[in-house]
Amino acid sequence: MQREHKIVAGFIALVVILFLLFNSVFVVNEGTRAIKLRFNKVVRDGDGQVVVYQPGLHFKPPFIDNVISLDARLQTLDDTTDRFLTVEKKDVLIESYVKWKVVDFGRFYTTTGGIYSRASDLLRRKINDRLRSEVGSQTISDIVSGQRSELMSQAKESLNTGEDGASTFGIEVIDVRVVKIELPTEVADSIYQRMRAERMAVAGEHRAQGQEQAQIIMSQTDRNVTVILSEANLEAAKIRAQADAQANAIYNQTYSKNFELFNFLKNMEAYKVSLANNNSVLLINPEKDSFYQYLFNNSISQTTTRPNTNVTVPASALPSKENQVSEPTAPQVTNP
Repeated sequence: MQREHKIVAGFIALVVILFLLFNSVFVVNEGTRAIKLRFNKVVRDGDGQVVVYQPGLHFKPPFIDNVISLDARLQTLDDTTDRFLTVEKKDVLIESYVKWKVVDFGRFYTTTGGIYSRASDLLRRKINDRLRSEVGSQTISDIVSGQRSELMSQAKESLNTGEDGASTFGIEVIDVRVVKIELPTEVADSIYQRMRAERMAVAGEHRAQGQEQAQIIMSQTDRNVTVILSEANLEAAKIRAQADAQANAIYNQTYSKNFELFNFLKNMEAYKVSLANNNSVLLINPEKDSFYQYLFNNSISQTTTRPNTNVTVPASALPSKENQVSEPTAPQVTNP
């Protein structure tokens, strides 16, 4: 009988020990942190700092301390789209998300009760306030074109600093990203019209510069053409002057050696020009008109005078064979 009582007592003692051990040992999982509550107050060390338990096996006084596990992983606050007012007093729709994590678990628990949805709501309000402040100091063009990264960095910095920042919740904002920027329809139309006007102004400026360059090139080209033509005309005039001088020298030489032959040849050239048309009708007086003396003067064929055969006439002074015309028939002469 005593033996049975000893067994029961031993069993009860074992159960009590296991129960006490179960309430004295707690495990902190990976990715989480734990804090202890003693009489619903956060347990702190001698320096007043909150005691935070890292992942692993830990012990606590049974029935006195309660263990609260908090997620220490990176959290995401997304699907936040709000309407903001720019410095131009125009609305813009901005969709953003935030990456954050808990850095002060004691403060986080005391301010939010360890409820992450409540922390997200509080953080969303602060993010909207910071973005509203940053967007309100910039234009739509700055936000859309090139100031987005600066806007995000400034919003992150302002969220992490200040007396009413995210640090009041024991939270650190890791990153703030603007996913999408949209303009209301009425704002988008005015922006597009202004952008179109700016592009048209730039295009007009480029066209004006191109026309100016074209005028410069055309002026230079016309100047070069004028200079080239002037030089060519000057060179041609020099060549003609030299040719006329040579021709005059030949004529003078021929004239000085045999005037009759020179006069005859010149008249033959004149006949060739004036009688180029075979249907020409001449009304002349052979006795008075000396121009056609070589056509109607029979004394030339009957003269016994022979030309000086020692006189050399340049080939250029004589008519070419191609230009020689057959001797015209004697025109009908009507005496007045």
